[in-house]
Amino acid sequence: MTEYTVDGYGTVRIRPLDPERDADVVHAWVAEERAAFWGMTGLTRARVVEIYAHLAGLDTHHAYLAEKDGVPAALLQTYDPAADRVGECYDVRPGDIGIHVLLAPAGPDGPRPGWTDALLSAVTEFALRTLDRRRIVVDPDVRNEKAIARFTRQGFTRGPAVVLPEIDLPDVRLPEKHAQLAFLTRAVAFADADPR
Repeated sequence: MTEYTVDGYGTVRIRPLDPERDADVVHAWVAEERAAFWGMTGLTRARVVEIYAHLAGLDTHHAYLAEKDGVPAALLQTYDPAADRVGECYDVRPGDIGIHVLLAPAGPDGPRPGWTDALLSAVTEFALRTLDRRRIVVDPDVRNEKAIARFTRQGFTRGPAVVLPEIDLPDVRLPEKHAQLAFLTRAVAFADADPR
């Protein structure tokens, strides 16, 4: 488990996802219509457990749960782009890491101004410094304008719009995806600190 304190936001802990223990939370999130771009709406809880148990057995793909002050706040997936279909669509560099982030739904108090940006700053710290990577790549669906705008606010630079090919994995079929690539280097993310 890795812990970060984000000024004005709180404590963020990022820990490996436990497919069975965290299934109720993750299934509730991915089943919502707002998570349509995640591609898991309509799946049963048991199927979600199977998918994340499969992911836990891979060396190249990992799932984490981010918690804000002990409350689940986001599902984070990291992957080696060279071992993923996105690697077929751009020139993968040493030190690249791919991420997918699914935020928890807004609570009963509604939208939380600044909440997403603060949480993503902890995710950036985790991916670039804790995991010691040089550049993050994201591949949101081109129709997911909110995610693209969110990454742009975080300092990501848009790359090309690409078509990620359909692939079949054990227990998982990923359909063709029209994605907007975007990149964030360590030097840009931490411009006011040691860029390493």
